Amino acid sequence: MTASARPWFDPELEPALAGLPPFFTTLEPDGIAEFRAALASPPPIADVIAGRPVEVSDHVVASADGTEVTVSVLRRTDHEGAGHPGAYLVHGGGMVAGTRWSLGAMLVDLVLEVDAVVAAVEYRLAPDAPDPAPLEDAYAGWAWFTDHADELGFDPARVIIGGPSAGGGLSAGTTLLARDRGGRMPLAQLLMWPMLDDRVATVSAQQVDGVGIWDRTSDVTGWTALLGDRRGTDDVSSYSAPARMADLSGLPPAYLEVGGAEVFRDEVVAYASGIWAAGGSAELHVWPGGFHGFQNVVPDAAVSRTAVATREAWVRRVLG
Repeated sequence: MTASARPWFDPELEPALAGLPPFFTTLEPDGIAEFRAALASPPPIADVIAGRPVEVSDHVVASADGTEVTVSVLRRTDHEGAGHPGAYLVHGGGMVAGTRWSLGAMLVDLVLEVDAVVAAVEYRLAPDAPDPAPLEDAYAGWAWFTDHADELGFDPARVIIGGPSAGGGLSAGTTLLARDRGGRMPLAQLLMWPMLDDRVATVSAQQVDGVGIWDRTSDVTGWTALLGDRRGTDDVSSYSAPARMADLSGLPPAYLEVGGAEVFRDEVVAYASGIWAAGGSAELHVWPGGFHGFQNVVPDAAVSRTAVATREAWVRRVLG
């Protein structure tokens, strides 16, 4: 097989690709505004909660440069005590789109299913706010959330961090910053098809070109919006692009999932391998025939149901 061979798509998943807007496959710089608009209005969180016993509070947190960002905290309305688990989630969107409420359903499910206190950060988006703003926003939210564990009613030693796509990359970067800045470390990392490598030079990046969701051109667009002319050069921080981190020791256990037919496949496999090489724990799932975010696009497909059930079982096992 050559690097340019078209990837295999699961036959239950592939038909869904035909009905998507072109910018979901290939995002050019001039399409960022349209892409952002498409992801800007997820269902209101009140509709997601739908009368169930979940309360939401918004908090203003100062990022490293003094900019104020919002961190929303969700917990049960009858929440009591301080021994509960916590979760801090970072949304996806290729560094250029999305909101914290893009993960609304997952946030609410974590509150109800494991009685967790859950937070989501509204980090700034590139290219309006280039690197390191998104990462520093994510880190500031994480530090604030874990520093206020007693007040919010959870155990700061039982908190996972994670998110999909760009949110997975920012979660990995936040964990690396916490390790190297002496901050509080998460109990575990939930890295869902994470965006880790600005160089966009793997075999899977070459394969997923003009097909699937978030192809090679899209990845270049997202990383260039974040990094500008530094993308792909030696002048890129290994916290902003965690695939560049040479030392992956001292990290909490990681759950990594990725589709077999997406750009991020090989960089996710390499990141898991780096954790293993450093003596760490990584649970890696490469779902055959899956394009980027397939679990959300075709949730009833067999591979989607299996992927989601496997992830949820891991969360229950870790948070107990």
